[in-house]
Formats: sequence, C-alpha cells, structure tokens
Amino acid sequence: MIVAVTFVLLILFGMPIGFAIGLAGVVGLIDMGGGPNFLAIGPSKIFNGLNIFPFLAMPFFILAGEIMNGIGITDRLVKLAQVLVGRFRGGLAHTNMLASVFFAGLTGSATADAAAFGRTLVPAMEKEGYSRDYACAVTAAGSIIGPTIPPSGLMVVYGSLMGVSIGGLFAAGILPGLVICLVCMGVIVVGGKRENLPKAARGATIREVWDTFLSSLTALLMPVIILGGILGGVVTPTEAASIAVAYALFIGLFVYRTLSARSFYSMLVRTARITGVIFVIIAFAGILGWWMSFERIPQEIAGAVLGISENPYAVIAIIICILLVVGMVMDITAILIILAPVLVPLTEQIGLEPIHAGIIFVLALNISLMTPPVGACLFVLSSVTGEKLERIAVKLTPFLIAEITILFLFAFWEDAALFLPRAFGFAQ
Repeated sequence: MIVAVTFVLLILFGMPIGFAIGLAGVVGLIDMGGGPNFLAIGPSKIFNGLNIFPFLAMPFFILAGEIMNGIGITDRLVKLAQVLVGRFRGGLAHTNMLASVFFAGLTGSATADAAAFGRTLVPAMEKEGYSRDYACAVTAAGSIIGPTIPPSGLMVVYGSLMGVSIGGLFAAGILPGLVICLVCMGVIVVGGKRENLPKAARGATIREVWDTFLSSLTALLMPVIILGGILGGVVTPTEAASIAVAYALFIGLFVYRTLSARSFYSMLVRTARITGVIFVIIAFAGILGWWMSFERIPQEIAGAVLGISENPYAVIAIIICILLVVGMVMDITAILIILAPVLVPLTEQIGLEPIHAGIIFVLALNISLMTPPVGACLFVLSSVTGEKLERIAVKLTPFLIAEITILFLFAFWEDAALFLPRAFGFAQ
C-alpha cells in the first residue's frame, strides 16, 4: 500500500513518471523487511532493465521517422492520400485517415502523427469548411494507427520485456491498423451529412494519381524494407531499424537533397530526448517490477480476477477495462512496463497465445492515447491548434466507440488477430 500511495503522491506533485516509478520502487525495497540493505539491489535492476538487445531498435526507428518527416515526406504522403480518396464527401477527412496509414510506416508514433497533421491537415480542413474540433477529432482518431501498424515502439518494448517475437507483434498489428482506418472512414461517411462535410469539386485523374504515386514511392518503400526484411526472416528488428536509418539518410541526402547538417543535428537531439524519456521509465521500472515479483503481486491479482470469473472472454474483458481505465491517467509506456508483468501471467493461465495477448495490450494502450483526461494526442492537438480539449473529446466519441469495438473484436477473435502472424510462421 505504501508503494502505491508514494507513486500516486509523486505523480500528483508533478514528478516525471520515470522518477516517480523509481522512487516508489525504492520505497518498496526499504519496506521489504531488510531495510536499506535491499537498496544495493537497485543499481543492478536498473542496468538489467535496459540490458536487452532489441531495445536498440527503438532509437533507430525514431531517428528514421524523424529524418523521413524532416525531409518533406509528409507532404508527399498527404498528397497521395488526397488524390486517392479526396473525391468523396469529407475527402480531406478521409485523406487524414489514409495518410495516417502511410505515416505509420515512417514513425510508428501517435503523437508525431498528431503533431504533423495538426499543423498541416487541420488548418487545411478548416479552410475547406470543416469545424476545427471535428478536424482535430479525425486527426486524433487516425493518430493511433501509427503505433499499431509497424514499426511500433510499444511493440518493441512489449516484445523485449515479455520475450515475445517482435516480428510476430509487427505482423499482428497490420490488420487491426487497416481495419481501424476503414472503420473510421465509415464513421466519417455516416456522420458526413450531420457534420455537413464538404465534397470535392472533382476527383483526381488517373494521370495525377500515377504521378503522385511515383513521387511518393521512395517514402512508401520504407515500410516495405522494414516489414519485408523482418517478416521474411532476412533481418532482425534491430537490423531493420538501422537499415531504415541508412535508407532515410540516402533519400534525404541524394534523392530529395533536403537534409542539412543543421537539421540532422536537430533530429538527433529530438531522438535522444524521446529515447531518453522512454529508457528512464524502463530502467527505473526494473526496481518496481522486481519488488512486485518479490511480493507476489501478479499472482495475487491473477487469483483475484480468476475468482471473479474463469471464463476466458470475461478475463480478457477485465484486462482490457483495466488497461483503458489506467490509460486515462498514466503514460502508456509506464503502464506497459508496470502492468504487463502483472497481467500477462493471467493471459497465460487462460491459454491466450503470447502474440495475441501482446496485440491486445498494444491496441488498448494506443486507444488510451486519445482518451481524456491524459490522452497525449489530445494534448498535442489542443496545443498545436488552440482548440479546447473537451470540444475535441466530444467530437471524438463516435471514433472512440468504433475503435474500442475493434479492440474487442480482435481480442475475442483469435483467428483474426493471429491470421498474419500464422501466415508468416510466428504463431501456431
């Protein structure tokens, strides 16, 4: 109890989540009965928390996304999406959603998606007659496609911590990400008349589509390189990430010629900052995780949940509800690191395939990025566009309901969740 109280108080006083986790873990070590003697365990747990080779993939994926975004790829992908779906009612809203699919293969970051499109597509949608709150809601709904379709930093963390194939998780994320896009586009169609969404005067010609596709081809090749290499068993995720950086540098220096030493330095700094925040959380979570294992907290929680119901569907629903509720008030990386070791044993007891359990965790936590009061994508869009967070949240409701429905669909339908992992030999 004292550990939980310490953690909550530190968060309420505004301490960064990584340090709050670490200090709560230290309090747990002191409270274990051995007094300060247990503190000697802390440094080794911090080191062991980061001493996992697949974590090297994360900064490389982040840097590759920074480079591709910085050299002007975003504009090309948005233009490609617009010539493909811009002819329909609410064409820019559909463009926003489809561009999120293209953008997912570059950064794998929901907040990067929200920030980029908040600065570009939201103003463009306003200019075309969309209300700003609706434009922000569409952007937020599409932003979670980024960390669902690989590469995904959250999948790298989950796979590394829980010993699950990262390639299998990548394969499992493709279908849910595409379904989210299609269903959200359906929500846009259904609400088109109610929101009085504008319709394009004309559609793009075949020639325009072809020319735009050719200009975007270099960007579209990146996810092909990453996924093709990993799913084909040619390279590991870490090797694929480093190849993606080399490819992005080549495009920026020799094809588009828009990458300068100054801009590259800024990209390196941003990558270091993002990676540093994530790694601090992972490192200090090692202390808290060891304390929870020592106190047998995962077993106690598993027993409590199974005491409510042993039905696998009920247990999955409880796990999803826990993730969604906690995700409303905490950083999703911290949630993953703290709760995965607690809840994953529960999924094993009900016979859930490890990759299936992983994609449930990832989808649920990604949806948490757009749920108030601590939805990171909502805060990014609110700060970038100046729109009130509560107004965005209201317009977001239909999309949120649709995406939670998709989450439960893939959680309960194992064959759908594991279709691609099985096809590529990552699951039985």
